[in-house]
Amino acid sequence: MTFSVFGYGSLVNRGTLPPHVSAEPVTLKGWRRAWRATSVAHAGGVCAMSVVPAEGEAIDGLLVTFEDDVRPVVDAREYRYDALDAPSLGDTAIIYRASAGVDRFGDAENPIHLTYVDVIVQGFLTEFGMAGVERFMASTDGWHVPVLNDRAAPRYPRAQQLTAQETALVDRLLADAGVTFL
Repeated sequence: MTFSVFGYGSLVNRGTLPPHVSAEPVTLKGWRRAWRATSVAHAGGVCAMSVVPAEGEAIDGLLVTFEDDVRPVVDAREYRYDALDAPSLGDTAIIYRASAGVDRFGDAENPIHLTYVDVIVQGFLTEFGMAGVERFMASTDGWHVPVLNDRAAPRYPRAQQLTAQETALVDRLLADAGVTFL
């Protein structure tokens, strides 16, 4: 048996996935992304991506299908999240949303890690092209949360290598969004 997860952040980057899983680009209606999952990770406070209900809106992502026996591994990756049914994507589809205890915008003590943004933008660029990256930025709340530039010493556990062009793209997108860096 299998189950599927709607990936809307780092799960959109296939480099963060096991090589044997299948993933297909999809759009999910009724949601927006938000930098709202705060907690203390191995390297200090962090703010991660979550979703919030939003009638009339939609977000792109990957529907990733896993074997049932890896569910504990996937749940461990998403330990700050609650698994919600996503029936519009299939009988066994779920979406992870920040748990109540961590569902708030980040701050200077719980910043967004730049390497996390890098991973997400790289994934959206690969899967959906530049138009997808622009939709990602527009459908994500919380760009007021400070960003920690951790590229020299990545704190994000699934950091990926970006090309010079991808790095420049992320930097431009964040500047355009008015992001504050720590």
